[in-house]
Amino acid sequence: MNPPMNLIVRRSTKVLVQGMTGKQGTFWTEKMIECGTCVVGGVNPKRAGESHLGLPVFATARKAMDEEPFEVAVMFIPPLMAKAAAIDAAEAGARLLVALTEHIPAHDVMEMHAAARASGMRIVGPNTAGLVTPGEAFVGIMPGHNSNVFRPGRVGVISRSGSLGTLICLNLTRAGLGQSAFLGIGGDPMIGTTTRDALQALDADANTDAVVLVGEIGGSMEEEAAEYAATMTKPVVSFIAGRASPAGKKMGHAGAIVSGDKGSYASKRRALEDAGARVVDTPGEIVGAVRAALQGRPARFSKVSEEGAGMERDMSAPS
Repeated sequence: MNPPMNLIVRRSTKVLVQGMTGKQGTFWTEKMIECGTCVVGGVNPKRAGESHLGLPVFATARKAMDEEPFEVAVMFIPPLMAKAAAIDAAEAGARLLVALTEHIPAHDVMEMHAAARASGMRIVGPNTAGLVTPGEAFVGIMPGHNSNVFRPGRVGVISRSGSLGTLICLNLTRAGLGQSAFLGIGGDPMIGTTTRDALQALDADANTDAVVLVGEIGGSMEEEAAEYAATMTKPVVSFIAGRASPAGKKMGHAGAIVSGDKGSYASKRRALEDAGARVVDTPGEIVGAVRAALQGRPARFSKVSEEGAGMERDMSAPS
């Protein structure tokens, strides 16, 4: 059994698209290829043997692995078919599955995770927006192809929410900071990759100098991530959505459910601040907090102008 794959995708990472021939699968596969992602083929049992977007279509992920070996599978698959696709990817030997699908039945999700554990496959999601490494590749439904949103930089971003994560990345790019990687972990209650897992990946990444952690009320992932953040030397800036939510309220994602003090805004903020993270009140404060955290550090990030020009490496800290 292989060890879990690193969460940061690279230009050399080989990707299989399950459901590539559908409307969404076609659109996002085109954008992934445009961005530089190494897509090797797709899966659709009804169109096996055909070519789509200039790529081969296979009946199963197992058949694809025999002919076009891959490391990552990404699912554009309806909820009731997601379990079978995930098990197919696991049995094929995929090292990472990006599960975009939401509203998968809970029992099916449990079976997906069991199959992943048995094979050594890591799952990102379900209900993730995907992974982006600006300038190299993206997998999922984030606008990784849009240079106004994503540009190479030295700031890693973690988010349950794709839309909120996109806003943060847009602001970082406009400020000239850019991103080393975006890791969308997903908003469902039973996800395969946690906030702590993502934080560890960015802490180990040589291209990351600082981390933005976008959390939400509900669950205990941010508190558990805070335990790891306390051991880091890289600065962590965080925003927690749901500050004004009433007790017991579910906000947006299925995983954002508060029970008593557990998973509350106050609990998460306290844990992160005790770990040395800077927690801001609004998303608009993140850029300033990141700049302040990087002041005086030997940061090596990509300078990106507000007009979107200039992607050269700059060896100085931000002014």
